[in-house]
Amino acid sequence: MGELAADKHVKYIISVEKKKDSFESVVMEHLRLNGAYWGLTTLDILGKLDAVDEEDVISWILKCQDESGGFAGNIGHDPHVLYTLSAVQVLALFDKLDILDADKLDIVGLQNEDGSFSGDIWGEVDTRFSYIAICCLSILQRLDKINVDKAVEYIVSCKNLDGGFGCTPGGESHAGQ
Repeated sequence: MGELAADKHVKYIISVEKKKDSFESVVMEHLRLNGAYWGLTTLDILGKLDAVDEEDVISWILKCQDESGGFAGNIGHDPHVLYTLSAVQVLALFDKLDILDADKLDIVGLQNEDGSFSGDIWGEVDTRFSYIAICCLSILQRLDKINVDKAVEYIVSCKNLDGGFGCTPGGESHAGQ
């Protein structure tokens, strides 16, 4: 079995960020923050996180923060809990959570009366958003700010007879849940 070509992986990850005008970059612009998280986590696993300029990454992430407190997938896009988690995870990766005003993120405000979470101001509900919100608040040590019992109750209500979970109660079981 061959060895992992770590240096080639690092080179590729760094090159992807530099191709701002490529077709791939243009069609994925709206979720760049998620891509940054995936790439940076890979670099960290490879022990090569120092291959990126930490200050540049953090500066860009902070520019993705909307006035509402949530983070967008890129500068000028709408905020969503998906991207907020990626921002929090990247800041945690660099041990920079202290630069966030955790209470400004408004994840708490995305919890609905039934315990579910909406992904953004438009109100779509999905158990993935519950996971993401809970994960984010756990990293920030803010679980006490939500109704955890209601969140658990909602998630359990999405369990189906086959043992899987749907996006909402009665929804088809899905591997992404």
